[in-house]
Amino acid sequence: MTDADDFVVHATPVHRERADFIINADIAEDGSPRRFEQLWARRIADTRFELCCIPFFLYDVALGDEVQTAPAHGREYMLARVVRPSGRFVFRAWFGSSTVPGAREELTGVLSGLGRAFEWHSENLLAIDAPDEASAQALADLLAAREDTGALVYETGRS
Repeated sequence: MTDADDFVVHATPVHRERADFIINADIAEDGSPRRFEQLWARRIADTRFELCCIPFFLYDVALGDEVQTAPAHGREYMLARVVRPSGRFVFRAWFGSSTVPGAREELTGVLSGLGRAFEWHSENLLAIDAPDEASAQALADLLAAREDTGALVYETGRS
């Protein structure tokens, strides 16, 4: 670890009560300083964990996935691979260029009403969980409609 390392943290992981460990994932882009996302997890075995948070920056990793870690970048518990996918989906909504007043509050109200779990990374970045394919499609439709109004920009957590 160097002074240039940067960590993205989860202040309110959705399954905090189940978590008993924090693992790291490398999210640095080519040529940029080392950057990690700290992921709340439940330890299953020595190097296996169940994710207890919704990833903010990782692709192809979701809440509830069983992952394996391995040493890397001078850290012992670095995400190495997904061992067993949970079948869940991740979406991210960015409000930084929103032209719609109250867009954040309106969306989180709708998500709460639908029983969707979500986590804020900042006032502008929201990570959202969809438990299955049908709810993922409904969430994509909801987010696309709001994107069309200028309320947000969204992406899926799949590459």
